Amino acid sequence: MMRIVTGKARGYRLQTLPGEDTTRPTTERVKESVFSILQFEIEGRTVLDLFAGSGQMGLEALSRGAAFAVFVDSSKDACEVVKANARGAKLDAQMRIANTDAIAFCARTSERFDIAFLDPPYRAGLLPSLLPQVAALMKDGGAVVCETDIVTPLPERVDGKEMSLVLEKEKRYGKTQVWIYRCKKEAIE
Repeated sequence: MMRIVTGKARGYRLQTLPGEDTTRPTTERVKESVFSILQFEIEGRTVLDLFAGSGQMGLEALSRGAAFAVFVDSSKDACEVVKANARGAKLDAQMRIANTDAIAFCARTSERFDIAFLDPPYRAGLLPSLLPQVAALMKDGGAVVCETDIVTPLPERVDGKEMSLVLEKEKRYGKTQVWIYRCKKEAIE
């Protein structure tokens, strides 16, 4: 059972898509740890939840005071679950859902975000090519949180056109690895 841990929607039980083939929800332990790290950075911020699944990371951020969240998932069924969860948690006025591929979304949008959650299917190999695109969508000082399996390596630094991502923290939780990058505006040669 997944739920919103704290904030104005505390305790709300989230719907999920059936079967682990479609989505692999972030565990409660990982979610609580990530939000413990980000706890003072959420209030009033704009959040991107790529590979949203049930929407639990973005909804948790909204419950904790984020101003707005964009949920992106290529699965129409996942987008319907996000919509139902947001409505049920009474957070639907503060969000938008994009039923599209993460790479296509990043290429098209002009929006800028303070926090981004990236939890693609494990071993799909999407993060190395996606991270520079996400860097371009971030505000200076923002945080990018990636979730991978423990065998997938990610770089310590990702240089984008105007923004770099610098690995700030890396933590292992059983079979899950969490990578937290800090966005830094830099002139890239």
